[in-house]
Order: sequence, then C-alpha cells, then structure tokens
Amino acid sequence: MADAPASKRERPLSPHIQVYKPQMTSVLSILHRATGVALAVGTLMVAWWLIAAATGPESYAIAQEFAETPFGTLMIFGWSVALFYHMSNGVRHMFWDLGYLFKIQNAYKAGYLVLLSTVLLTGGAWFCALNYTGDEAAPAISDRLVEAVIEEGTE
Repeated sequence: MADAPASKRERPLSPHIQVYKPQMTSVLSILHRATGVALAVGTLMVAWWLIAAATGPESYAIAQEFAETPFGTLMIFGWSVALFYHMSNGVRHMFWDLGYLFKIQNAYKAGYLVLLSTVLLTGGAWFCALNYTGDEAAPAISDRLVEAVIEEGTE
C-alpha cells in the first residue's frame, strides 16, 4: 500500500456526496424515510389532540387553540403532506414488490406520479377541510331510516 500513488490513497472508497449527482429515485427514497419520521412525530400531536378530546372540554380547548396557531397549522399541514407522500410512495413500493416499474423510465414516471398525487391529495384534503362548514353534511343513515319508517307508518 505504501507504493500506491498519492492520488489513489486520497480518493473516497465509495461515491461521495461531492461527486454523486442526486437522482430522482435516491431523493424520493430519502423523502420516504424522512416522511416516515415526520409521521411518527406528527402522530404524537394527533394522539395529544385525541386524548385531550377524551379528557374534557378544557383540555380539548387547549389542544385546539394550539392547533389553530400558525405553528400548529404548519405542523398539521406538514403531517398531511407527509401522510399523502408516504402513502403514495408506499403504493409505488408495492408495485416494485410485485416486480413492476423497474425500468428507469418507469421508475421516473412513477416518481413523478407520486409527487403529483401528493400535491393533489394534500390540496384536496385541505380544500375540503377549509371549506367544510357542517351545514352541507348529508344526514346520517339512521336519520334517513327513521324518516322512512315515519313516512311508511303515516300512509
């Protein structure tokens, strides 16, 4: 090893971040891991909210007040993005497990589809959440059944 040229001894043993060009598949893989961590952390906030709802109105008001702050809203938004990305990318991984989409052009198309579905699902969920007033909600099935029984009995 002492006889090896100095240039060979100074090179890294594997592709280094300084010479490695990020590819879509590697970036999406890193994002999949990061969103898994974000989901675990965000689930603690969801659990806190549910426990507060079960504990009583005072606890729920505190949790709801935090969720309505800009930081709380940003956390919920980030959690929803992570949820939809992780879910969409999980479907892509399922196709890989079945032996599909291994060609590089198909892997890239599926990657773009994952990103598009993440944007559409997140946008759709937030659109519905921000525009829901409760007034447009359909009556429960039990309410409709009771109405049908009452109408049938009056005939």
